[in-house]
This record gives sequence, structure tokens and C-alpha cells, in this order.
Amino acid sequence: MPDDTEARWHEALENQADVVGRPQVLRAGISRNVVGRRLGAGRWQRLHRGVYATFSGPRPREIHVTVPATRNPARQRKITGLVIHRSCRIEAARHPVLSPPRTRVEDTVLDLVEAAYDFDEAFAWISRAVGRRRTTAPLLATAAAARKRMRWRTELAAALTDVADGIHSLLERRYVTGVERAHGLPRAARQVRRGHGADGTRSTYIDNLYVEYDACVEVDGSAAHPADQRWSDIRRDNINTASGSATLRFGWTDITQHPCQVAMLVADTLRRRGWQGTPHPCSPTCPAARS
Repeated sequence: MPDDTEARWHEALENQADVVGRPQVLRAGISRNVVGRRLGAGRWQRLHRGVYATFSGPRPREIHVTVPATRNPARQRKITGLVIHRSCRIEAARHPVLSPPRTRVEDTVLDLVEAAYDFDEAFAWISRAVGRRRTTAPLLATAAAARKRMRWRTELAAALTDVADGIHSLLERRYVTGVERAHGLPRAARQVRRGHGADGTRSTYIDNLYVEYDACVEVDGSAAHPADQRWSDIRRDNINTASGSATLRFGWTDITQHPCQVAMLVADTLRRRGWQGTPHPCSPTCPAARS
């Protein structure tokens, strides 16, 4: 295999997760007989007609493919392992330079939002994409504005504002909307970096920091952390305490099933540190109505 041909072959394998099409195989100088022998020996796998996985073992996850609205590849029969999306915006959504052809990150996220079961799932896609630095809230807002029809447009605009403000998970948003805002608590700063160590170069990030009252609220959406993450959380809490901060930590059940009790605990902590306000009841049965 010539050097340039081999380079293109390895580039295709890297860009396509070791999955190639028959034309790419033939251009690389690999004959049909060689392909047959590799398939027969189990070194390669046939995923679809003319599509091969150049490895043995478990196959990759289900693949989503977007095609023009005028085409319907699965019209006659379902294509196993593929989810087909038909779009009238395929040219606008296509990334201008990346290969193989793909939609822009923003359009992919918004497509997932459109297909979500409920807005909690939709928000999870948004926060995941921004939290992993694949895109930004302003870019998602621009892409959403370019669509004539957008599911949950009003809720999406509010969610993007929250994400831009540093809310990076569904549970963090539940805390902000169901605990902090619903009960009239002060507004915390989100994802605050705090340096520590002798030279201050090591850092931790605080989910919610009530700066004026030096109180931290951490939210933990995992039912069980790996040991290293659990100890990382403990170290962060210890550092906050050693710095003189009050630290409260709440899990999924606390925030989703007992938001009023959480709000009262946060309010009590803030009052002990100088807050002069009073929590607002979110309903007639809220404990704040009796306090």
C-alpha cells in the first residue's frame, strides 16, 4: 500500500471509529477476497451492506443519520442499528469543513431537544453539551432562533440563560428553580473557583456560593460515587470548612422530594451568617408559611 494511500486509510479509520465503506476499502487496495477472509475469520464484521467494522468484539452504539427530507432510506425496511432523521435544513445544519459530513454540534443538540421525552431530558442534553465544552449557550440560542419551529422555545430560552449562568446539571437547575427561587432565597454565584494549597494554584469549584454570607451549597446527583470522586467531594467540603465557609450538601432525593425542607435549612444557615430576609412559602403547605 503506497504511503499516501496508507495515510488516507488510517485517517479514515481514526475519523470513522474503525468503520469503513466498501469504496474506501477498495481504494486502499484491499481486495474483495481479502475482505471475505477477514470477515470469515471474525477479524472484521459486516454491519450493513457494504459497511464493515474493522475489529472483532462488541459493535458500536446505535448510529443517527440525517438525510434530506426528500429521501427515505428505510422506506422498504428498517435498517438495523440506524436511526434515520429526515431534515429540510440539512444544508444549513451541515458542518462546513469536518469529514465525514456531520451536523453542527448546535443542531445536533437541538435535534435531541426536539426528540426528548420531557423538558428534563431536553435540559440534560443542553447542560451536557455546554458542560463538556462542545458548544456554548449563546451559540445554541442563535441556532434555535434560526429555526422557524422549535419545541419548548420559551422554556429553552430560560434554560439557556441558566446554563450560561453556570447551571451545569439537571439537579443544579432543580435546586435553583425549586429551592432558591421558589422560596425567595438570595441568588448564589454558580461554579465558583476557589484556590487552595500553599501557592493557591490548586482549585475546587463550588456549585452554589452565597458570597456575602460565605455559605456553600453542593448538589450531588449520583446515587453512588466512585471512591475517588467521593473523597474529592469530602476534601472540597473540608477545604470550605477550613476556610470558614458553611457547607451544605444535598442529593437528588432531598432536592426533588423535599425542596421546602432544603430551603429552610439553607435559609437558617444564611440567617446565622447575617441574612436579614425571610424565605417565601412556595405553597400553602410549605413550612416557610409557618416560620
